[in-house]
This record gives sequence, structure tokens and C-alpha cells, in this order.
Amino acid sequence: MLSAQAPAESGTVAGSGRAGLRLHWALLVCLVGGALLALAFPPYGIWPLAAAGPCLLVLALAGRSLRGSLACGIVYGVAFFFPLLSWLVNVAWYAWVTLAVAEALIFGVLAVGQRLLLHLRYWPAAVAGWWVTMEGVHDRWPWAFPWGRLAMSQASAPDAGWMAIGGAPLLSFLVGLTGAMIARAVLARTGLGGVAPARGWRGSALRASVSAVLTAGIVLAIALVPLDPVGHVPTAEVAAIQGNVPRERNLPAQVNDDELTLDQEQTTLKLAAEVKAGKLAAPDVVLWPENSTNIDPFDDPAIYDEIITAVKAIDRPVLVGEVLQNPQLNVGQLWTPDGGPGPMYIKRQLVPFGEYIPLRGFISLFTSLPSLVPTNFTPGHKAVVLDAGKVRLGDVICYEVGFDPLVRSEVTAGANLLSVQSNDADFEIDGQSGESGQQIAMARLRAIESDRAVVYASITGESAIISPDGEVITHSGMWQQAILEARVPLVTYRTLADRVGQWPEYVIMAFTVLSLLVALSLVAGIVPRSAGTMRWVSAS
Repeated sequence: MLSAQAPAESGTVAGSGRAGLRLHWALLVCLVGGALLALAFPPYGIWPLAAAGPCLLVLALAGRSLRGSLACGIVYGVAFFFPLLSWLVNVAWYAWVTLAVAEALIFGVLAVGQRLLLHLRYWPAAVAGWWVTMEGVHDRWPWAFPWGRLAMSQASAPDAGWMAIGGAPLLSFLVGLTGAMIARAVLARTGLGGVAPARGWRGSALRASVSAVLTAGIVLAIALVPLDPVGHVPTAEVAAIQGNVPRERNLPAQVNDDELTLDQEQTTLKLAAEVKAGKLAAPDVVLWPENSTNIDPFDDPAIYDEIITAVKAIDRPVLVGEVLQNPQLNVGQLWTPDGGPGPMYIKRQLVPFGEYIPLRGFISLFTSLPSLVPTNFTPGHKAVVLDAGKVRLGDVICYEVGFDPLVRSEVTAGANLLSVQSNDADFEIDGQSGESGQQIAMARLRAIESDRAVVYASITGESAIISPDGEVITHSGMWQQAILEARVPLVTYRTLADRVGQWPEYVIMAFTVLSLLVALSLVAGIVPRSAGTMRWVSAS
């Protein structure tokens, strides 16, 4: 049965290898591994640590029992998700703790699967597939939260180019594979987990080390490959308006601020004045952030007048983030000087506990959080490309930037420029920049994935204009008014990643599930254990 194991509390030998780390050391390794992985993401952005995380998890799980693997996975998840999501404390400390604990528990349960995969001869590839599969679970269940994917730590890394070939799933696989190959070299040298230590220059330890170096080299070498086949393309001048709002001391005060639209209008009037004075080029399109008005402009003439005044002053199409009523919608609507309000994109992937409250009746029994969202938003259901002259704008709103199919659908629908409208103020009250930094990193990777420029417009910052190669052309700080403007290419070519869609993820997940079935067969004795590599040795 699956719990069968050799007693190894005192370091039982398996063949010529040793048992795994003692449990207290394994838990410490997981604590360090999870923390290092968190440091790979903004606001720190130390991208090489993304490979160290998977490496240390393998070292902790090698030779571990299933119960010990569960404990290791939970500790790793806690060490990773608590710092990664610390900006959620601005919403409510219990929202931060609840989400981080839930993500850690899911991670811990799935880590048992990774322990089983270590029985396979090809376990480094299976472990890399495990990371993609784990991320796929988090992306979809229980309420869809695609934060903490290995790929999304690589915005500044040389290996980011893999996004254009297979999207985030392929990049996560390769980062995970690099970490697993490094772990394989360590295990081959030490004999941990039942792997016999090699001796001499011709031993398996040397081969494993060389393989790890080659793997890392191949993954990073994508930086030398020209991925953009497009030469001369049309360009457009784009502007992003960061109107800012007064910085409040708590979430209710921040949410109820009534200066949102006025600040956006005033900042746009400044842009119009600078264009008229010849200090800035006239933009082809202007982008306002998400929630530029929390009051339906069609119910409030004053808000309508503020928007149309700004649009006529700049005399260009303006994408305005709005909250509309009956039903309640989060939209990006294109306003023009002559036609006023026009077509709109309706946010499709709503934020749980932010735009709708799951289990509202139950949660209301012990928290007032649902009172901040008294009515659930209604999601949209389709991609919408907004025509603004030569610009064909594909919009996603805030949290949606983390979802592969949503961004890709805008490109598939014909967008030659992407925008991300965001309102990060709720997560920045205490000065943390993690949430906006993490979303801008995602936007940079989306630019590479689709070979499109991306305009990221936020109420309070950071905002950024990003080139198709993922480089930030210009950006703002936090809690300040800002006008960003840049000339960007309008690309129509579709990358391989956009053409193959979700297939890399599906193939990797299918490979991982099949590998898990093979591993279960090994443990159950259905196939000979000689087909595996690590012995079933436990140190709890």
C-alpha cells in the first residue's frame, strides 16, 4: 500500500544511498525554499531564485514519507504565499491570512504528488510538469488566483523569451526543470533519498552537474534568439493618465473617495495644455485607469461632464475605466470627442471577495467585508477590440492580466495594442508596492508573449508603457499624478504562443498526470520498482 516505507528515523540506508534529510532539517529547507521563491517576485525581483525554490523542495521531499511530504509542502507554501501576498493586509489582515493559508494547504496536498513523482527515472521532467500542473490548479480552483507562477518571476530574466514560444506554462516548466536538474546533481553527489553517491570524474554526480549546467544554459540561451520577425510596422503615440487620489489610512475611506474622476480630468487637461504648448506630441489614444469613476456617468450628469470635458480638451479617443449600474459592471469604455461614449469592454474575470463575494451569507456571519461589495458585479463574456483610428486596442482589467486565455483572446480578436487598466490603491495604503509590481511584471511578460506593446494605467501607480520585448519604456511612481507618453509599434503578427494557445499547458499537465499514474504503479508494485530511481525510503 502507498504508506509502505522503511523505518529511517535514524538515517536508514537504501541500497548505497542515504535516507532523506531528517524531518526538522527538511522543514527548515522548505522554509528557506519558499522564502527564496518569494524573493524572485516583485518587489524584490531576484529572478534566479525562481530555480532555487523548486530545487530546495525536491531536496526536502527526497526520501520523505507521504505524511512528511504533506508537512513539508505546507511549510513551503506558508513561507512562499505569506510574503508574496502581504499587500493583501491592506484589505484586511484576515483576508491575507485566509488566502495565504488556503494556498499553502493546497500546495501541501499537491506536494505529496511531487514526492511520488520522484520515483521515476525521468523525475526532473515530471517535477517540472508538476509545477505547471500545480499552477494550473491554482489558476482555476477554488476561486481562480493565478499568483505565484514561476514564469511570472522572470520579467527581467534572459529566459523570458520562451513566453513568445509556449507562454507562461512553457516558461514555468523550464524554470522548474532547471531547479530539478540542480537538485538531481545535489542528490547524485550526496546520495540523499536513496540515490547512490557517485565517485570519480566519470560518476553520475559529474554527469548530473554537467546536465544541470547545460539545462540552465539552454533555457537562458533563448535571449540570443531573435523572436520578432516583424521589421518596419506602423507606430502610434499613446498616453496613460495616472490621476492619483488622496492617500487614506484605511480601505473604507480609500474606496469612498469622491475625487477619482476629477483627478483624472485635471491630469488630462494638463496633458492637453502641454500638447497645445508643443511640449508633448499629440497622442493617438489616451488611457485612463480602472475605476476612473466609481459613479455611473449615465446616472450622474456631473461625472459625465467631467469625462467629456477631458475628452474634448485632448481631442483624442480616451479609454475610461467605469463602474456601471443595472447590472453592475466593471468596464473600459472608449469615449471620442465627437461621439461621446462608445463601445466598451466588460471585465470577464472578476476578483473573488473584491468584485463578488463567494459564500456571502456565511462570510457575513463573522466579517463586515461583504459590506464593501454590497452587490456582486456581473462578468462580461467576450473579447472586445476597440477601434481608435489606426490603433486596435485590446483591453484587460487589473487582475485579468494573470489569465493566459483572456489576454490571448484580445490578440486573436485583432488587437495591435494591449492595455491593462488597474486600480492598485486598495493594496498600497501602507506603502507596499508588491501588488502593482507583480502585475506590471505580468504585463511585461504578456508583451513578450504576444509581441505587443502594453500600456498599464493605474489610479495611484505604478503605471507603465511597455515595448513588445517587455522592456519598460517609461513608468511612474506611486501616490502621485503622472502623465506617461511614448511612441509604440502596432504589431499584427501573431507569435507561436498565441497561435498554439493553451496546448502547451494541456500537454504538460497530461504528461504530469500520466507520470503520476506510473509513479503510483511503482509504489503499489504493479510495475517493478527497478523502473524507478529513488527508493521508497522515509525520514518522516
